[in-house]
Amino acid sequence: MNTTVINIKTDKILKKDAQALAKNFGLPLSAIVNIYLREFVREKRVVFSEPLMPNAKTRKLLDQAIADIKAGKNLAGPFKSAEEMTKSLKKIK
Repeated sequence: MNTTVINIKTDKILKKDAQALAKNFGLPLSAIVNIYLREFVREKRVVFSEPLMPNAKTRKLLDQAIADIKAGKNLAGPFKSAEEMTKSLKKIK
């Protein structure tokens, strides 16, 4: 394989974090960058993503569920079997 060097500017902390994560995967950071470059060339597209954010109604439900868990309220289980769980759920009706 004929290789070349690419110099890019990036945030020091981002580079350090990326190197650490790549190392956890057992790969050098250059391998990760090459994977993304190959995908970019093959697919001819760039994918940007943003973490999913719940809407106000869902956020309110999640906050209530977290509060209930911390308070030990509205909890069931653990169950020893699926049948035991089903019986518990049928009692809720």
